[in-house]
Amino acid sequence: MSRLRVAVVGLGVGKAHVHAYTSLPEQFELVAVCDTDRDRSAKVCRDLSASASNGATSDVANVTAYSDFSRLLAEADVDVVNICTPPHFHFPQSQAALESGRHVICEKPLVPSLAQIDALAAIEERSEGRLMPIFQYRFGAGVLKLRHLIESGIAGSAYLTTVETSWLRGAAYYSVDWRGRFDTELGGVLLTHAIHAHDMVTWLLGPVRNVFARTATRVNPIETEDCAAISLELRDGSLASFSATLGSQTEISRLRFCFENLTAESSLAPYTPCFDPWTFRGASPEIDTAIGAALEGFEPGPPLYAGQFARFHSALEKGGELPVTIADARAALELATAMYHSNATGRAIELPIGPDHPGYAHLHPETV
Repeated sequence: MSRLRVAVVGLGVGKAHVHAYTSLPEQFELVAVCDTDRDRSAKVCRDLSASASNGATSDVANVTAYSDFSRLLAEADVDVVNICTPPHFHFPQSQAALESGRHVICEKPLVPSLAQIDALAAIEERSEGRLMPIFQYRFGAGVLKLRHLIESGIAGSAYLTTVETSWLRGAAYYSVDWRGRFDTELGGVLLTHAIHAHDMVTWLLGPVRNVFARTATRVNPIETEDCAAISLELRDGSLASFSATLGSQTEISRLRFCFENLTAESSLAPYTPCFDPWTFRGASPEIDTAIGAALEGFEPGPPLYAGQFARFHSALEKGGELPVTIADARAALELATAMYHSNATGRAIELPIGPDHPGYAHLHPETV
């Protein structure tokens, strides 16, 4: 398959996407960027032009800047529209791009409700394009090694998983007008920050059976939550505990998995806990030997955004399943819905969540 022509929309988080595409010149050609801030998009184009003059792929010097999303869809010759705008724009922009016949890659959280994610799945089904949500943390060497050990049968049954997302966000972060509001950011630490770590757990261990959650807003004068403590039972019978805050002076992310045959723990790197080094300690010398043999020569592939985008290109080329699907984004949103509804009602919430649930039509029905 030839290179895919890409437009990146939204150049806050989108700058990292731009960098990832330019690192994959055999698979993608970045042809357009779009941002309502003309100075921001102009700077990205200048930086791309400078990198081309310093020996990078020459075609990055010819990226067209747009400030209007509709104009980009009407004029730009692109195969993929990569959406990195604030969350409340994700549904209408993804819908418009799919209906224009393009593939869509969209940042998290994908949409504000299970009703909208089901509607988006139906739109994708009848469109020529395919939609891939972003969960780039899945593509790090450490977490991929653990997935390999689980799939090989070495890990055995899961017992207990603990996840800590302890980050720091203050007044400067929330000076951006759409952050900290339910109508625009859609949620706080659970939906915007810890969602990646929580996705890694369900990606590794499978669906959640029930959730009990407590959230609070203690760090910042905002609408959305910035502290949370969550207790979960997974469908396999194992238990999990998630904690998250935006008030930690020392920023860490930590994932720890206790299995029948091994214990696995991530590094403490706050934004790349999926990377090495991870520790894997077997229940016996024989299991340690099996772990070493299973991981010898293991090739995790490219990491983070570049890793997800490269796998996206390969899936389209071969006609296979996308590396992250709408169903994956739905599972993450369903878990967030259960967390928020548990906090609002003070009781445990059973999953799955269907159209008859009060949280199906809106992630925060009590705010409507």
